Amino acid sequence: MRLPTQYFFPFSVITLMKKYATIIIIALAAILAACTDDDTFSTSVGNTLTFSTDTVKLDTVFSRVPSTTRTFWVYNNSGDGIRCQSVRLKSGNQTGLRVNVDGIYLGGSQGYQTSEIEIRDKDSIRVFVELTAPDNNRKGPQLIDDDLVFTLESGVEQKVNIRGYSWDADIYNNVLEISHDTTITQGDKPIILQQGLKVDSGATLTVAEGTTLYFGQRAGIDVYGCLKTTGTDEKNVVLRGDRIDRMFDYLPYDRVPGQWQGIRFHESSYDNSLDYTDLHSAYNGIMCDSSALDRTKLKAYNTTIHNCQGYGIITVCSVVDLWNCQITNTLHDCAAFYGGRATLRHCTLAQFYPFDANRGAALRFANTAGGNDSPLDISVYNSLITGYADDVLMGDISEEGKAEYVFDHCIIRTPKPTTADSTRFTSVAFENIKDTAAVTGEKHFMKIDADKQYYDFHLSKRSPAIDAGTPLPSPWSLTDHDGLKRDDRPDIGCYEYR
Repeated sequence: MRLPTQYFFPFSVITLMKKYATIIIIALAAILAACTDDDTFSTSVGNTLTFSTDTVKLDTVFSRVPSTTRTFWVYNNSGDGIRCQSVRLKSGNQTGLRVNVDGIYLGGSQGYQTSEIEIRDKDSIRVFVELTAPDNNRKGPQLIDDDLVFTLESGVEQKVNIRGYSWDADIYNNVLEISHDTTITQGDKPIILQQGLKVDSGATLTVAEGTTLYFGQRAGIDVYGCLKTTGTDEKNVVLRGDRIDRMFDYLPYDRVPGQWQGIRFHESSYDNSLDYTDLHSAYNGIMCDSSALDRTKLKAYNTTIHNCQGYGIITVCSVVDLWNCQITNTLHDCAAFYGGRATLRHCTLAQFYPFDANRGAALRFANTAGGNDSPLDISVYNSLITGYADDVLMGDISEEGKAEYVFDHCIIRTPKPTTADSTRFTSVAFENIKDTAAVTGEKHFMKIDADKQYYDFHLSKRSPAIDAGTPLPSPWSLTDHDGLKRDDRPDIGCYEYR
């Protein structure tokens, strides 16, 4: 019997189907073979793991304060699958280390180990490591040293060393309230203020030379009474955040802005003084609330305010006196004065904040505050005012309000003022906005490294600020920010070139 024509296939189609069938069979065989290989785990001592590092470094952390998380990879390039008989911390939980291996936490209920780790050929797993070290009851940072041990089914042991340093500290978990005259001095342990300091009205807090205060992220200093820091050129007072480890290998947390809340001088606070004080990486460095203008709110001498996520210093209707101060790198203005009276002598205001192109000015002043007229009197002598922008000096002056402002022997990155304003500027050099070296800061300063957040605002030998100042009455031109003697031709800014 003859089949209908539609059931006959051309010879080429039949051949093609046979060819594809052969390919499919071969592919299925390869897949089955691969699956079989993946499920094979070697017990040969020659098959071992490879690690992305042999040592995990956790920096220095305060005891009882968690570290950042560090990670490393475990690779299997042996040619066969490898099963771990166990992965364990050699010292158990004695060091305060916390380890997660491929999603499995090595907790106490498992004896700080696991036996569930399998790594197939050409595969990898990731390990996460953190440290919250217990008190060690010793002075200074103490080494934390442990091994994460991988014991293979072959009996081979492989180790990754984990090390860091733990530093016992006096930690205040609640607001430390100062209700009577008190002096804080540097003891054997660092002082950590997790919720901050409050200085009551009528009380004076003195922070002695060589003292470092560490603040938690929500912590700052609220001053209703009086704050005095009495640092020296050799022993500064340091106010900073409490993270002493690194965000990244190249970036310590101490160089990251917004680590703590800074200082606020409330309305009732007067006669505050900051001497040889290093305040850095805060949100707002210093805030001064409106006060009576017949008393000085703040004197800051030989002081650094650097790397703030808000303002460096902002004052409203206050009397402030700044001498030999470095105020640099802030998201908002480095220095902003709304009304009141401000005197700046030998100050360096440099706006090179790297994290936001909408950064504020180096110096802003206004004769209004909160929408109301506020008489302003600002005098600036021998000061360097510069930054990335073409204009880093902002004067918001209302014609209805009273405003007096003078700049004498300064270098300012701002367009040359009009004839009407020229009487307010004496022997002032206005930076050329096309001067690339001035834009980047290389013309004035020793180091501007935005990538690593490292800055050194001492004068470079290229700076026109050298020998460009005028001698001021004693003591204003005798010494610089570091306590070094100035010559009879003082440099502009807070540092004398060496």
